[in-house]
Amino acid sequence: MDEDQKNHLKAYGLTYWVLKNQQEVNWLLNYRGGSFLTTYNTSVEKELKIRGISYEVIADAKVTAIFTEISNPEVNMDIVKLEKTPKIAVYTPKSKLPWDDAVTMVLTYAEIPYDIIYDEEVLNGKLPEYDWLHLHHEDFTGQYGRFWANYRMASWYRDDVQQQETTAKKMGFKKVSQMKLAVATKIRDFCSGGGFLFAMCSGTDSYDIALAAAGTDICESMFDGDPSDPQAQQKLNFNNTFAFHNFLLDLNPSNYEFSNIDATSFRNVERTRDFFTLFDFSAKWDVVPAMLTQNHEKVIKGFMGQTTSFNNKTIKPDVLVMGELKAANEARYIHGQFGKGQWTFYGGHDPEDYQHIVGDPPTDLNLYPNSPGYRLILNNILFPAAKKKKQKT
Repeated sequence: MDEDQKNHLKAYGLTYWVLKNQQEVNWLLNYRGGSFLTTYNTSVEKELKIRGISYEVIADAKVTAIFTEISNPEVNMDIVKLEKTPKIAVYTPKSKLPWDDAVTMVLTYAEIPYDIIYDEEVLNGKLPEYDWLHLHHEDFTGQYGRFWANYRMASWYRDDVQQQETTAKKMGFKKVSQMKLAVATKIRDFCSGGGFLFAMCSGTDSYDIALAAAGTDICESMFDGDPSDPQAQQKLNFNNTFAFHNFLLDLNPSNYEFSNIDATSFRNVERTRDFFTLFDFSAKWDVVPAMLTQNHEKVIKGFMGQTTSFNNKTIKPDVLVMGELKAANEARYIHGQFGKGQWTFYGGHDPEDYQHIVGDPPTDLNLYPNSPGYRLILNNILFPAAKKKKQKT
């Protein structure tokens, strides 16, 4: 999985396929870019060839030599055994919206199966059936993504509002914001019970904002028919959130922004200098972040979104920052624990489309089979497959 690999992304799908066929895989952390090792058989080799994945067939003596090298306490490497195929759900609307989602695109490209669920399924108790949940580009505050100012006359926006309101009424809620809070609470319970949560773009900060504002109206009248609570900021409860605290709400409904968690509106970073750096973690001592940061590159191209990056001033002190642009005082890739489960938030919309806007065509991942930005997503996909070791630091 280093620079010699012709298709990093499909290698994750092949690993998932091997696990699905009841064959264990060893993830060799920091060995040649985080390579995968499994027992040879002809069916696996056939799949590798069909999918265009680079591989090597090695003798048992070579395997022993690799294990010996990795076990050396002086090298930052380790072996993690992957044992199961995580059951994956993507929280996304059934209706078509004029943007695509990086996670669903890379899962499809890598040939990793997933189920689509949305508000009704979550509220009806489907989440415990899954190991891993991704939050699509979503607005959990009930403000329809803050698209009102620019797109309120667009048919897709009106259809989305109508469908959300119909679902809220069907599920017994007076407002969409109340339904979204109930969904966010179910997702919190899923994570607390041992689930793995992954979110990108506005699925990150809007989720925490909804939890912090539980019981407080932060929606203006064009979103829910009545004005927001003038004391909304003072009533936020940061004890309810996963990642963020001490943030300031943006209550102007015309702004394409929820709060100062996101640095998009005030970051001063030229595109040619927009990169973030992955931290180095000890594979033997900090195995969780070591898995989540496996890559063939340590400096990753930046990319924008409604939520591009996370203002360091709003990140809770116990949150683990795994990737940052230090010069801009912003984090791009963060991780934490909640109850028995774990979560990862990744800023930006599409790792290979710098400034994806409404209506842009989807990224063709055939053009980016070695994308280090997309690899970070797929690290999270395989994370629940790992035989867990206790984090030592």
